[in-house]
Parts: sequence; structure tokens; C-alpha cells
Amino acid sequence: MNTDDTITIYDVAREAGVSMATVSRVVNGNKNVKENTRKKVLEVIERLDYRPNAVARGLASKKTTTVGVVIPNIANAYFSNLAKGIDDIATMYKYNIVLASSDEDDDKEVNVVNTLFAKQVDGIIFMGHHLTEKIRAEFSRSRTPIVLAGTVDLEHQLPSVNIDNAKAVEDVVDLFAKSHDKIALVSGPLIDDINGQVRFAGYKAGLKKNKLPFKEGLVFEANYRYQEGFDLAQRVINSGATAAFVAEDELAAGLLNGLFAAGKKVPEDFEIITSNDSAITQFTRPNLSSISQPVYDLGAVGMRMLTKIMNKEELDEKEIILNHGITKRGSTK
Repeated sequence: MNTDDTITIYDVAREAGVSMATVSRVVNGNKNVKENTRKKVLEVIERLDYRPNAVARGLASKKTTTVGVVIPNIANAYFSNLAKGIDDIATMYKYNIVLASSDEDDDKEVNVVNTLFAKQVDGIIFMGHHLTEKIRAEFSRSRTPIVLAGTVDLEHQLPSVNIDNAKAVEDVVDLFAKSHDKIALVSGPLIDDINGQVRFAGYKAGLKKNKLPFKEGLVFEANYRYQEGFDLAQRVINSGATAAFVAEDELAAGLLNGLFAAGKKVPEDFEIITSNDSAITQFTRPNLSSISQPVYDLGAVGMRMLTKIMNKEELDEKEIILNHGITKRGSTK
């Protein structure tokens, strides 16, 4: 074993009884490794606290002044605006940002996070639609500080900044219930915690509060894409719904245009409130009403939390909830 405390790929290979090429394949997420070999190598990596030498491990005690930001979709207006808030505060505190997109792929997400760990980032701000068991395992294995921004942690383990998404959807249902008795929930994948647990709970709470029955036929699941919203329009019309909360702005724009293509007028025949108040809401005709949330601030506050943790300061609050509202535009009466 090296005596200068720099653990190398050679040390890991020797300890695990495999070749350096095998260790490299495991570190890089290559699938051509037997599962029991992969587990053995990962166990040695963890025990020796080996990090690939993107930044020499001898420098690990010093700061790299770099923060990793994991974003699920770089083209998504919500997450890109959030990243702007992160970047501005990072600049203020003289941190560099390494932005990495997981492309909404669970396996790529793990590889992206491990790549950031390998770069010896001082901290990570994580944005994603849900926390998989794989990503939780990576976070718990590392000593690198992690903060969630605009990302729900149902287990309340990680520091986070969000709005109260359940209350926001409940507020939308309250508003619609004044003139609608069939209100649709057009959701992102229900496997995502923010949709299947948090927004769904707010939707049902809003219905109950307004003495409206919950009907499964009024819940629609889609990916966060314009075309999916467009393609859903006829099914939404067939359900009898006359209003919808939509869980993503691009999805809402698709639904809006799909309704027009099907001969429905918005807001006369159908009302829509979307979720993220991104620039997309201004691109449509009519403009989309939306939950208003301080997206830039979610990023800025998340980065400020991370600077405190990196400097070993106590957080005043581990889970910060910022205020939301509803901005009414042309898609509601």
C-alpha cells in the first residue's frame, strides 16, 4: 500500500484481486463487469476512500472551489432558470460551477454524480424529478455536502429548498372549484415523488375540501414534453373535464394547442393553470396562468445553503419552503 496516503487505481485493483482495467470499468459505469466483481470493487473503493485522480487526491484536504450542479434536462426552462440563481450566488462566493445534465436517465444520473465526486467538487446541488435508491446510496456513501433545489425528499434526509407543492396544487383546485366540478390533474410520471406523492396529495386534498369526488379518470400521466400534452388533449376532453392543473409548462403548452386543434376555446370552454411560471407561459396564446414560484430564488437559496455547509456553518433550517402564489393570465377566466 502507498505510504503517502494517495490511494491509486493500482491499490484498489490489488486489494480487490482484479485488473486495473476492471476497476476503471466499474468506476466509469461500464456494464461489462460481473455483478459480484463490481460489488467487490465498489466495497474496496469505499473502504479505501479511493477517488479517481481527476484532481490529485493529495490535494483533497484543500478546496477545489468548484461546485457540481446536476440538472435533469438542460433545455427545461424551469431548471435552467434555477441554475441561473445557483450560478449568481456561486460567483458571489467565488465558486466555479460544473453543470452536468442527467438527461432524465436514472443510470446516467448516477454516473454524472460519480464524475462530479471524482472531480473533487466541494459540494453538489442536485435537481431531479425524484430521488432513486441508487442516487441516495451514492449520496450517503460520500462526505461531499449535497443540497436539493426544487427537488422533494420524502425521507427528509437532505437539506432542500422548495415551495409547498401540495398546497400550491390545492390552491389551484380551490380556484377552479368555484366554477368547475370536473378538474383534471395532468401530471408528469406518477413514479416521480413530486407528482405521485406531493402534487397528487394536494389535488386530492383540494377536491375533498371543495366536496368534489376523486375520479381516477381525471388523472392523466405524461412525460414532460410538449407533444405528450398535445396528444393528451382528446382524452382530457373525453373525460368531461373542463379545467386542468398541469405539472409542467411545456406539457401545458402542448395541451393548450391540442385543445384548440380539437375545437375547444381556452378559457371559454376549458381553463388551464400550469406549474412553473417559466417564459413558456408568455409564448402561448393565450398566455398561461400559472402557480408563481421564485424559481431563481430556489437556486440562489440552495447555493447559499451549500456555502454554509461547505464552510462548516450551522443551517438555520434544513428544509426551506419559499412562498408561492397563482398568476392569472389568459388561460383562466
